[in-house]
Amino acid sequence: MDKTDRAILAHLMENGRLANTELADLVGLSPSPCLRRVRQLENSGVITGYHAAANPTAIGRGFHVLLTVEMAVQDKVTIEAFEAAVTELDEVVHCLRLFGQPDYLLWVAVPDLETYERFYMAELTGLPGVARTNSQFTMKTIKSTPGMPIPSP
Repeated sequence: MDKTDRAILAHLMENGRLANTELADLVGLSPSPCLRRVRQLENSGVITGYHAAANPTAIGRGFHVLLTVEMAVQDKVTIEAFEAAVTELDEVVHCLRLFGQPDYLLWVAVPDLETYERFYMAELTGLPGVARTNSQFTMKTIKSTPGMPIPSP
């Protein structure tokens, strides 16, 4: 990626609804070469999609819980079963497998504490291989950056 590709990517990450002509003006290209570069970034997997950001509270996901999970068993079958089960849970909006302890970090978004407690008891406690969990509730969001900052070359 060159400087122009990085500029295109930065502008689209800031506003994915930019018209190609606007984007071309912002990065100093004519519309046709700009569109070719955008398509190349999409085809090469640099741009993986476009989305609208929503207010979590407005869509019933305003209560956020950071959940750590330690596994009792770490064989391939159990890990795959746990990960497959987590992908089916709409309340889990982000899941990371970590090196060391804890084994997993889950970001859960639900409407309120009562809903989380029901979800925890009905779903999370029954996930394959789970030994221990620790729930931490969000007090306040200080920073939330959509996408990733583009490093300079």
